[in-house]
Amino acid sequence: MSNPFQAEDRFSDGAQYIGGELRPGTSGRKHAVVDPATGDSVYEYELAGTADVDAVVESAARAFPGWAGATPGERSDAMHRFAAVLAERAEDFADAESLQCGKPIRLSTEFDVPGTVDNAAFFAGAARQLEGKSAGEYSADHTSYIRREPIGVVGSIAPWNYPLQMAAWKVLPAIAAGNTVVLKPAELTPLTSLMFAQAATEAGIPDGVVNIISGAGKDAGEHLVGHPDIAMTSFTGSTQVGKRVAEIATGTVKRLHLELGGKAPFVVFDDADLEAAVHGAVAGALINTGQDCTAATRAYIQRPLYDAFVSGVADLMATVRLGDPFDPVTDLGPLISHAQRDRVAAFVERARSYATVVTGGEAPQGELAEGAYYRPTLVTGAAQDSEIVQSEIFGPVLVVLPFDSDDEGIALANDTPYGLAASAWSRDVYRTGRATRDIKAGCVWINDHIPILSEMPHGGYKASGFGKDMSAYSFEEYTQVKHVMYDNTAVARKDWHRTVFGDR
Repeated sequence: MSNPFQAEDRFSDGAQYIGGELRPGTSGRKHAVVDPATGDSVYEYELAGTADVDAVVESAARAFPGWAGATPGERSDAMHRFAAVLAERAEDFADAESLQCGKPIRLSTEFDVPGTVDNAAFFAGAARQLEGKSAGEYSADHTSYIRREPIGVVGSIAPWNYPLQMAAWKVLPAIAAGNTVVLKPAELTPLTSLMFAQAATEAGIPDGVVNIISGAGKDAGEHLVGHPDIAMTSFTGSTQVGKRVAEIATGTVKRLHLELGGKAPFVVFDDADLEAAVHGAVAGALINTGQDCTAATRAYIQRPLYDAFVSGVADLMATVRLGDPFDPVTDLGPLISHAQRDRVAAFVERARSYATVVTGGEAPQGELAEGAYYRPTLVTGAAQDSEIVQSEIFGPVLVVLPFDSDDEGIALANDTPYGLAASAWSRDVYRTGRATRDIKAGCVWINDHIPILSEMPHGGYKASGFGKDMSAYSFEEYTQVKHVMYDNTAVARKDWHRTVFGDR
């Protein structure tokens, strides 16, 4: 299979980006970035240790006063240049993302990279739009106003499923608000995060504002979260690891933003456009080989459409083309690793004892056998409380269940610990309106599933975490609100002093 990106040459100086330069790690432990389409190592680097974390936090802390003191216009100008550099390097970013993740090049080229460029352009403008309550006399004798100030050094941890976009989601709102950032990408996929930080430097963003630490979660990640000079932690990943992050963060009482797991329901009422729902379900379940916390994983179909929906999904899944991620005709790439493929396969194998695997449920043979590929899989007949319905699989697996009444469909949609995203399908505006009100999720799509926008927030309910990525709402995570109050009377003895001095 082709490999247009030569990571060993690009990052020969190391996989840590500290104060505007690449450095090697000092942990004494090596890690390989593996092409999941072939199983071949494409880049080996030394992981960061705790000393590297200390160094990168110090670099970010030194850069903070200058960056926080820049005007919103100055930060905005630098971020506009950042967006331009990202756009100029679009092909390079797409190649690196497909190499380290196994993403089809169409997904990297048409979704990951342009989405990242758009995020950068949006936050370049949003940097000048930090909002607060208007100044005024909310007390008869005082004028009050709101300052929205940066928090400090933000320690962010990103997952391996969308490394470039997650770097953007973590870094851009933080620096737009005047913070500096230390980002720890997943050790499996550091390449585009490093390129992202290099692009920031090339755009003129000062050294130390955007930093990358490439290390394992148990040492580099936990040390970053617990570091006393980290003012805030933003984490995207599994709910289980998110609980550990929260436990560490409470030790220093730092701001916390968590975007965690998902098990998105896909609710199809009996008046829905069946063809649209079938196509939406397959696309929504298989995006990024199902390694998406908002992917359609639980389809609930009102009984009159159930059989036709199952048949349509099975037929459409059979047309999906697995192949070389760099071949433009490839629809579905490998999972991130062989370990992840085996994890997904184990879910399906266990489900065979209580459900029916309609299609898929196996790894392909032949020329794809060396990669971490798994065929699109459709499962029916599972109980609502079964593992395959309740647990996040993170692979190309869709489970379909029937329902009878609208009440039952909504109840089933809400019947997991998660609440990140959902969709509802109907031609009836009253039905869809009810779905948007009653489904407990941070995003509810109507007659579609997956699209995201820079202008709109992304974040969950329940065990899917709290806080928002993207949009102006993300500034609630990355700023502190300060109330400033001025006395307008110039009177030494205020009326309220009587509570202390009485009639004296």
